[in-house]
Amino acid sequence: MGFPLSRSLPGLSVHRDGRAPISRTLPEEVPVALVYNGTTNAVMMASPGDIADFAYGFVLTEGIVTSLDQVLEFEEVSHDSGIEARFWLREDRQEALSARRRFMAGPVGCGLCGLDSLEQANRTLPRISGDGLKLHPAQVARATDDLRASQVLYERTRATHAAGFLVPGQGIVTLREDVGRHNALDKLIGALARQGIDPASGAFVMTSRLSVELVQKCAMAGCAALIAVSAPTSHALRLAEAAGITLIAFARQGGFDIYSHPQRVISEVSDVA
Repeated sequence: MGFPLSRSLPGLSVHRDGRAPISRTLPEEVPVALVYNGTTNAVMMASPGDIADFAYGFVLTEGIVTSLDQVLEFEEVSHDSGIEARFWLREDRQEALSARRRFMAGPVGCGLCGLDSLEQANRTLPRISGDGLKLHPAQVARATDDLRASQVLYERTRATHAAGFLVPGQGIVTLREDVGRHNALDKLIGALARQGIDPASGAFVMTSRLSVELVQKCAMAGCAALIAVSAPTSHALRLAEAAGITLIAFARQGGFDIYSHPQRVISEVSDVA
């Protein structure tokens, strides 16, 4: 069985001049159980599309695996109550799995809820070099507009986030959507991994604010730049600075702010349009 990405449902529109029945297309979300070697370690609420991408992105950004060859087998199984993403991992990944285990039904708004310790929430991140990445200011300035223009599910529902992969000179080459911003980024990272695309070759673009976990996922994926339509939190900025990530916020209306490692953005300010 499959789950629809959205449903048209009735409602009641209330305005100053009266009330009227309406029908709105709303995004669907379902529980997705992440199952490793027969044991459920996380249950996340997510949009029911691109589940394999989500599962692979999650297992990579959590550090449960560091490369796809550590996954022996994967299958996606749908039930009436939700979806199971089942992994069989190499035996040597058990220690990493135990270190990041979660026992939760994860709300879409918070990717850190349910971690066993504060130390796990503040884990040490790899340092990203990103020496070869150069971003043109004009492309950065229109990145979130280009992302929004390709959001098919958002166009229907006005209620989903997106994560896109921006390649210099090519634009947004891959995009994933979800009701949760963390899920959207996991789906994107999983899609890139499964397609053999190196995240170091471009920048992640988000429709949301920049939270701590988005920076963590960016670092774990090895991407040197993170662009968003809204603001970062101060802690997210500190993490980005320490991890070597270029953090770009308020990328909209022809401009943007750079908060860390600005050397990756070419300095022709006159080209911002």
